[in-house]
Amino acid sequence: MLGEAEWAIVALSLKVSGAAILFTLPIAFALAWLLARTRFPGRILLDAIVHLPLVLPPVVIGWLLLLAFGTNGPMGRFFADALGLTFMFRWTGAALAAAVMALPLMVRAIRLSLEAVDPRLESAARTLGAGPWRAFATVTLPLSLPGVLAATVLGLARSLGEFGATITFVSNIPGETQTLPLAIYSALQVPGGDVHVVRLALISVALSLGALLASEWLARRSASGTPFHVA
Repeated sequence: MLGEAEWAIVALSLKVSGAAILFTLPIAFALAWLLARTRFPGRILLDAIVHLPLVLPPVVIGWLLLLAFGTNGPMGRFFADALGLTFMFRWTGAALAAAVMALPLMVRAIRLSLEAVDPRLESAARTLGAGPWRAFATVTLPLSLPGVLAATVLGLARSLGEFGATITFVSNIPGETQTLPLAIYSALQVPGGDVHVVRLALISVALSLGALLASEWLARRSASGTPFHVA
C-alpha cells in the first residue's frame, strides 16, 4: 500500500504533467500546422529548434530555462511583473520544464497526422461553401484528431518521466517540485530506501506504460484513417 507521502508525489506528478500538456498542446498544434502546411523562409531552422530538446542533454535545457525564466531572466521578470507567476522552485517551473521536453514529441505526432489528411478533402469542402475555419473544424480536425490525442498521451508520458531539466531548473523540493522521477532519485540516496524506490518505480512504469499503449492505439487508429467525429 502507498503511504500518504507517496500519494502526494503521484498527485503532484499528475498535476505537473497535466498542466504541462494543457500549456503545450495549442503551441504544439500551431507549430505542427506551420511545419506541415506552410512554406516560409526559416522553416527548416524552426523545425530544428522545435526538435532541439530531443538531442540536447536535458541538463542543458534546464540551464537555458534557468537563464530565461529564472528570477533575473527576461521571461521570468516578465511573467512575475505581468502575471505574478514565478517558476523558480515552484511546481509551475516543473510544469514548464516538462512542457519543453514534451513539445517536440507532440509536434512530430500532430504533424504526421496533419500531413496524412488529404488537402483535396479540404478543397472540396471549400467548393461546397465552407470557409477556412469550417473546413478545418469539419474535415481537418476530425481526420487528424486521433493523431492529436496520441500526441497528447505521448506528451503526458514524456512529462511523467522528466528528470534532468526539472532538477536543474527548479531543484528537488518535496511537496513542490519533487515529481516521481525526482522522488525515486532521492529514495536511492537513502540507505534502506529500496522498498520506497520499488513502489514509486512500479507506479511510474504503470503510468508510462498505460500512456504509451494508449498513444500506440490512437496512432494506429490515425494511420488506418478512422476519424473521430466532432459535433
